[in-house]
Order: sequence, then C-alpha cells, then structure tokens
Amino acid sequence: MTAATRARKYEPRKVPEGKQATSAMIASLEAEGYDTVAAPFGNALNALAEKDERIVGLSADLSKYTDLHVFANAYPDRFYQMGMAEQSLMGTAAGLAHEGFIPFATTYAVFASRRAYDFVSQTIAEEGLPVKICCALPGLTSGYGPSHQATEDIAIFRGLPDIAIVDPCDATDVAQMVPELVAYNGPVYARLLRGQVANVLQKHKPDYQFKLGKAQMIREGKDVLVISTGIMTMRALDAAEDLAKDGIDVAVLHCPTIKPLDTETILAGAGKGRLCVVAENHTKLGGLGEAVATTLLTAGVVPVFRQIGLPDQFLEAGALPTLHDMYGISRRAVGEQIKSWL
Repeated sequence: MTAATRARKYEPRKVPEGKQATSAMIASLEAEGYDTVAAPFGNALNALAEKDERIVGLSADLSKYTDLHVFANAYPDRFYQMGMAEQSLMGTAAGLAHEGFIPFATTYAVFASRRAYDFVSQTIAEEGLPVKICCALPGLTSGYGPSHQATEDIAIFRGLPDIAIVDPCDATDVAQMVPELVAYNGPVYARLLRGQVANVLQKHKPDYQFKLGKAQMIREGKDVLVISTGIMTMRALDAAEDLAKDGIDVAVLHCPTIKPLDTETILAGAGKGRLCVVAENHTKLGGLGEAVATTLLTAGVVPVFRQIGLPDQFLEAGALPTLHDMYGISRRAVGEQIKSWL
C-alpha cells in the first residue's frame, strides 16, 4: 500500500451532490441497459443435477455467496458444507471424484487460489480429476480490499498443468458453461458471477453459445480489435458503442476460456492491421494479456498491442464504481484508453 493509498484510506468519503454513497460491502456491477438473471450458476446446476446423480456440490461456508445455496436447497443429500476449510474442501472434492462423482467445489476466488493451491495441484490437477472449482468475487468484483480481491488468480492457475480456466462474461455464459464443465473430463477453475447477473452477450449476438476452449467475435469493427474475457467483454462492448459515436469502429472478440486458449481465432483476428487491445479483470501480469502476447509473437503476428487490466499492486477498498474508474476498467475508462492509443 502506497503512502497516497494510506492517506486516501483515512480521508472522509466525498459523495457528489445528488448521489448516494455505495457500501464497499456490496459486490454489484454497473450494467446499465441490460436485463439480469437471478443465480444463473445455481439454477443451471440444478437443471443438470435432476438428470445426473453424479453431480454433488461443496462449499467452504459460502454457499449463499456463490449461489450454490440454490443447489443445496434442492438437493440437500448431495450438498456438503465444509466450513471455513478450503484445503479440506478441495481434498474432499478429490475423494468424491475418485468415487465417480462430479463435484462442484465453490468458495471465493482468493481462497481457492491462495489458501488451497497445493491441494488443487496435488489432489485434483495431478490426478486429472473432474472437479469443477467455481469461485465468486474474481478480480475486482469486491470492494473488500486485498484480502478478497482475486487479482492474480488466473496467473496462479495458468501455471498449473492440466487444468482448464474459464472466465464468463454474463448470465448466459455462466448458465451455458455449466453443462460444458460437466461434460469436460478434467479439472476446471471457473470464475463466477453471482446474484443478479447481467445478460450481455445475447443482446449483442443473439445466437451466442458458450463453447469451452473457443473464442467468439461478438462485434465486428475495422479500427480496433479488443480481445476480452469476463466482465471486460461487457465493458468493451459498451465502450465500443460509445466510440462508434466518434467514428471509431471497434471489434470485440470474447475469450471465455483462458486455458486452453483459442489461438487460431485470436491470430485470425489480430492479423488484420488493427490496434489490438487485451482487456481483463485481472492483473496485467500472467493473465490473458500475456497469453495473447505470447501467441502473437510466437506466430510472428505483431500488431500495435496494448493492455487494459489491473495494476501490479494491492488494490484499495471502496465502492466498485469508484474502484473501476480508479483502476481503468469502467466503461468510461476503457473508452478513453482506446481513444488515447489511436
């Protein structure tokens, strides 16, 4: 934490006239203009569990905050409450997978990646078990501060062999990824959006269908290509609409799967002479940006390349709209950065 950060931490909150302060405790995202869907993860899991008795759910005392409570209420005999013991959560999920079940282990992203990494590595990934680790509060989707902001979770898990990584954009992505995770015969780390989740992709691409390991062009444009994942696809699409008013044509390529990365689609999109921008709700170190940069350089494709992401530092606590503006991942900030690079 820098001196400037410490000074701001103890400053009185200044709220613009006519606006109401938002508590840092509220993990909600600005998604103006979009319908929302309640608990898409929990409801999608229920729909599958009705037909597949192998599906079980586990939580480290956070079922209400990962939407797994929907599953727990419907299938109490297939739900395991592990308490605040993330290492036991992963070890138990591995044991259930060895017995033929398909466990969905849920907690916060920081706890899965920081507290339980060795257990994920040794008991799940090394064994190639079909455990689905689904975690809420990825990146900067919490105002709680560094203890709950999983800004480096993708970087942590990208280095782990034999695990898929998924970062869904919206309610459609979340609901459609669940059956794909069940069908995938291996471990998966998935970032979760919880509660009332915006429905973004079908508004921009009505025929959108999530496919594990595949990137999809959501919007075409001749001036800029934004390669995005997670909530930053929503931000990129919104910013593209704003920039269109200034005559700037922005394409948005959505990459819901970080690993395995759809290198073929990325290379095809980046090889057209446009400014190439990677946008992610994650530190710029070790995430999608570096994965795309490596892909481009290895293939000899060298567009003008820029990154939108979180800085290599511990972030502040506060209201999410304020933090997203501060760290450059709000709709306005995304648009301003793209414009500045043209």
